[in-house]
Amino acid sequence: MMYWSKLLCDTRQTNAKTINKHDMRSEFQKDYHRIICSASFRRLQDKTQVFPLDKSDFVRTRLTHSLEVSSFAKSLGQTSFQYLIDNKPEEKITPEIKENVCSILECAGLLHDIGNPPFGHFGEEAIRNWFRNNLSKIKFEDDTLDKYLNEQMKNDLYHFEGNAQALRLLTKLHYLVDKNGMHLTYALLNTLIKYPVSSCEINKNSGNIKDKKMGYYLAEKELFENITSSTGAAGYRYPLTYLLEAADDIAYHTADIEDAVKKGFLTYHRLLKELKSDKYINLCADDEELKSYMSCINNLEERYKRSLEKNIINPELNAVQNWVISVQGYLLFCATYGFTINYRDIMSGKFTQEILQTTYGATLIYALGDIAKELVFKSKEILKAETTAGNIITYLLDKLVPAVVNYEKGVKLSPMDERLMSLISDNYLEIYEIYSNGKTKDEKLYLRLLLVTDYICGMTDSYAKQLYRELNGID
Repeated sequence: MMYWSKLLCDTRQTNAKTINKHDMRSEFQKDYHRIICSASFRRLQDKTQVFPLDKSDFVRTRLTHSLEVSSFAKSLGQTSFQYLIDNKPEEKITPEIKENVCSILECAGLLHDIGNPPFGHFGEEAIRNWFRNNLSKIKFEDDTLDKYLNEQMKNDLYHFEGNAQALRLLTKLHYLVDKNGMHLTYALLNTLIKYPVSSCEINKNSGNIKDKKMGYYLAEKELFENITSSTGAAGYRYPLTYLLEAADDIAYHTADIEDAVKKGFLTYHRLLKELKSDKYINLCADDEELKSYMSCINNLEERYKRSLEKNIINPELNAVQNWVISVQGYLLFCATYGFTINYRDIMSGKFTQEILQTTYGATLIYALGDIAKELVFKSKEILKAETTAGNIITYLLDKLVPAVVNYEKGVKLSPMDERLMSLISDNYLEIYEIYSNGKTKDEKLYLRLLLVTDYICGMTDSYAKQLYRELNGID
């Protein structure tokens, strides 16, 4: 069983706290200011959400998406914990707990995608594929790279994950005052660990959402264990992660539809036709969910009629935009219900699903995601953009990995490899030197490979594209 007295752990990697009697902020509110003032957060403004290398200014970036998730997550904290205060007096939820929860969720929303590489999920997949295809081909000393790495080291690369990269970035790579990154509270860091398992423990068929992906690299194993033991969540999924996950799902499923209509990938009439199809209607678990689902569809039609009556210039887009706002409110209500109705199972570590899947919003959220997947993500424009993104990531890994493999103090590099190594941030190189000190040859090799993914993940879309062009001699 988990308890808020321990879950809301305000410990940081270094426990030294500056006492300022005039500073009335909680430790979790201090986290917020560390985040929004950071370069890592600002870089999200030039990272892909859905449309890679998109030049328009009206669709979402990772920054605008993260702001939306932050807002939704905080709202879910407010409604869920106010309900617990009002209706479950035996749980001993206080207004102070609610306030701290809201601060943590607001911060977690800002940071939930901060570990993602350029070009969104296409970039993640390109990195995974590159290591799966090349780790057994590149030579190091007397053998190929895969022969020097243990199973977890290899799996960390084969299953490269933005969530695990976020933990690494926030606790090491964001070199603010020392090697401990942003010095964020453990409660916040644990909220961001969506999948509390290693790359060797991934099991997509376990039936438990916590096993779906990895949450940390071997390089951060000790830190992961320290965080989860300090919060009392060792072996469990941290409770606030469910609310963060729901906020993310609501934000991107609804935004993808709105952006797709803005970009012309999807029309109002096609969206309405898809939503009314038996493919989704038949997924409704019972009559009540069907009634709720059909009410949402009718709401879309009503908004279109109103747009026509008002002589709106683009009634289709206006209807969808207004409908999306309505749907977001409905799904936030569903998520609050899902969290509070399953609260005891969540706190005991027995809950194994996403909270929206236990509500009347389950079919709607699935339908929105599936429509975007089939009609937007498989479009020629997106597939071309994915190919471009994949080519850029693959090229950078082709060049950087052989260079970094042989990088070590005292080892003579080729002139080309020296130039490539000079591109990597001094901060990242310093972090490598600090954490590789005293490690074995194999461990150092593993950390050097992470050095490459660290560098690439720190790139914006524009920087990655420009570096690719420069290295290829393209003006």
